[in-house]
Amino acid sequence: MAAPLRLTAKSASPGIASGPAFLAEEPKAPSAAGGYGALEKAIDISIGELERLADGADAESRDIIDFQIEVLRDPSIAEATGARMEADENVVFAWVATLDAYIGELEAADEEQMRARAVDILDIKNRVLGALAGTPIADFPPGSIFVGKDMEPSRFLAHDWSKGGGIALFAGSTAGHVALLARAKSVPMVIGTGRFSVADGDPVGVDGNAGAVILQAGSMLIPPLAPAQEPAGDKQTASDELRTADGVQILLSININDPAEIDALDPATAGVGLMRSEFSVASIADAANEERQLAIYRRVLEQAGDRPVTIRMLDIGGDKPLAGLEDLPGLSASGLRGIRLLLARPEIARVQARALLRAAVFGRLSVMLPMVIFPDEIDRMRDIFREEAEKLGRRALSHRMPPIGMMVEVPSAALILDAFGAAAFFSFGTNDLTQYLAASTRDDIDADAGKVAPAVLRLLAQAVKLTAGKPVSICGDMAGNPHYLPGLLAAGLRHFSVAPARRPAIRSAIIGLNADGTRAAGE
Repeated sequence: MAAPLRLTAKSASPGIASGPAFLAEEPKAPSAAGGYGALEKAIDISIGELERLADGADAESRDIIDFQIEVLRDPSIAEATGARMEADENVVFAWVATLDAYIGELEAADEEQMRARAVDILDIKNRVLGALAGTPIADFPPGSIFVGKDMEPSRFLAHDWSKGGGIALFAGSTAGHVALLARAKSVPMVIGTGRFSVADGDPVGVDGNAGAVILQAGSMLIPPLAPAQEPAGDKQTASDELRTADGVQILLSININDPAEIDALDPATAGVGLMRSEFSVASIADAANEERQLAIYRRVLEQAGDRPVTIRMLDIGGDKPLAGLEDLPGLSASGLRGIRLLLARPEIARVQARALLRAAVFGRLSVMLPMVIFPDEIDRMRDIFREEAEKLGRRALSHRMPPIGMMVEVPSAALILDAFGAAAFFSFGTNDLTQYLAASTRDDIDADAGKVAPAVLRLLAQAVKLTAGKPVSICGDMAGNPHYLPGLLAAGLRHFSVAPARRPAIRSAIIGLNADGTRAAGE
């Protein structure tokens, strides 16, 4: 049997504890937008919760709670949030951005005492988000080992430590309030472990005397920073080699729409050529929740193993509305959607960019931009990724810059792909290409698809020649239809991403065709 993994850490409170892991996550953000009045009410609720928590607390605990109440009552915090809302920011994003700016300043401070204050502000941010959502921060099971980047003081104070348990923090500080409280209550605690992989309920040991975390065999330490990757679609392992009848290699990936499909992903079968992230984000609240998005992206990357995964950023607008943005001007099928919406609402793009940057350390991730029309849209989104990567670096959060490519869904973009030099790769979305070429609505496109297919195939053949040797794939419905496969091969396409149910049929069809789309001899 393999030996347990022992991670070196720093002792913050002596003692030894063991128990099932409890993985801390960000609280769920509100499911609907609200105005300034909703924020004021959430702050009042949070102050009331803290005052009740302080009843009967010892002097040290009371001092911590008083500081948090003082910050919540600071008019400058509410004013800064209000100013963001007046600039047309949703209340959720306005509150998160205001508190994140405050947290960032503290985390960048030279003095450890100041850096340790950042978790107090994080505590306040999450408490108010919980009040806005009507879902206060929940306690965790007694006897558990709390595992997370840091721990909020109010969460420590609200927990019953009489049944044992301990704390293992990826970051943390011996000068922080939680460390002070842990020492006062004799709760074993270690900090500075670095991020490690563990599932809820896995057995974990905390050695606060020696400064160590003991994990079950098979766990792993996540590297703090990794270099940029090659585009995910440019490699294939020998175990899944697929070739046409005349020996040309073909890549065959699958599309994922729903997070529920992740568990069915077989890493021995195929990579993911398209994960439509908008189906994982039901509301503006989900779009504001970085930790929730990170958890979803991490799941699919870990499930895919060493196979490539391409995640498309939120393609919202048009026929895919986002709850909380319904009244946004220009939100229509041919107006503000895809990358246009993300750039018009950069607060949404920045949260997703951070989640994707952090998820990239867990596998072979590439990021795809939806509905790109102009080359500068890629440049502007790459700037957002670079800026957010710098912020993550300052916060010592593990991340990696993934290759950033584009969906080719707009005919005008397809005709000038050689102008999109910043794109690391291209993926043709034939559903929208067909719709726009046929001047059809989404409801009518099925009837028109066959008639417009010759035009789509001709456009694809022209566009492939403009890609300058960069990785190219196709992920629309046309890719999963064997009827169109000869024309797609003839157009020069060599990477197909299809619905899982369509994969066997496409695989069989490819084996019987030559690379130019003609049938193999004897077929």
